[in-house]
Amino acid sequence: MSGEISTSSHLFDNMSTDLCDTTGENGVTSESSHRDAMYFEALVVVIGVIGTAANGLVLYALVASKQHKRHELIVNQNAIDLYSCLFLVITYGVKLPCKHLTGSLGYWLYTLIYSESLLLVGIYASSVNLMIISIDRYLKVVHSTWSKKRLRKWMNYAAIACTWIIGFIHEMPLVFETSAVADGVCYGYVMLQNPEARLAFGIYYFLFTYVLALVIFIFCYGKILMVIRRQARIMASHSERGPSNAQVQVNHHIQSNVIKTMILVCGFYAVVWLPEKILTLGLLTGLDLNMTYVNNAYYATLFLGFLYICANPFIYATKFDPVRRILKGMILSKASEQGDSGTQMT
Repeated sequence: MSGEISTSSHLFDNMSTDLCDTTGENGVTSESSHRDAMYFEALVVVIGVIGTAANGLVLYALVASKQHKRHELIVNQNAIDLYSCLFLVITYGVKLPCKHLTGSLGYWLYTLIYSESLLLVGIYASSVNLMIISIDRYLKVVHSTWSKKRLRKWMNYAAIACTWIIGFIHEMPLVFETSAVADGVCYGYVMLQNPEARLAFGIYYFLFTYVLALVIFIFCYGKILMVIRRQARIMASHSERGPSNAQVQVNHHIQSNVIKTMILVCGFYAVVWLPEKILTLGLLTGLDLNMTYVNNAYYATLFLGFLYICANPFIYATKFDPVRRILKGMILSKASEQGDSGTQMT
């Protein structure tokens, strides 16, 4: 993104940016590009606020419905999305005013906020957690007998800790090691000026954050759907067994609901992040594109990614039964209170 250091643009531009200027292809400040960047940042702040509020409500509903005791990894996914939305607001809210960064304070502000490193921690942790959820669902459905004997609660908590640790380990050392601020100019990810390093990072970035995730999603949920269909046929053929089978059907419905919700979340991830992964891979591997096109494409692809973390709670609210029940109860309770107050006033 011209005018700031950002997730993808600082990897393939000249690696230095004055936070108050937007530099065009010929090194001349572009007022229109700067204005576009300001509009984009303001829009991102708005969707970040909406996402923070929505994720907060869904997290409350998950805890209120006791799902934090049954689906710890799903609750962690929502907590990561809440963290990401919160830092989306903080990061782009801080970027909106024009500032020159100098000294140690400027270095820390750039390293933690302007570079989007804390935001990227959440985005990276989210993709790792989605992969872990997919594997967890696969083991519990496809290898149910084995999982009941081997899987323990502490393993879920260890996996949750790992998602956050991996997010920080992946992002923070790189940004600390390769960033600097001098005379209001930010120098970010300087080691990636090396063509070989940029190529290696681009391939790693695309393979691990997208291809690996996609392979895990397809394999795990493909196997899960096969097992669920087989179980549904078996239950249909034994439907005459009465009440005992009714409980099995209820458990099967709950399990199917969780899996359908996560398939939708994973599918949404695969669709909205693909353009950003392709653009970043192309630029890191030396694809020569017009910088005006790059800036516009970057805004569009990054917006889709941010939309993902802010739209996830609406998937849980509409597709995940426990969350839907709690939120519906809150809405009905609020409507009832307003109706009672209106009656009393009349």
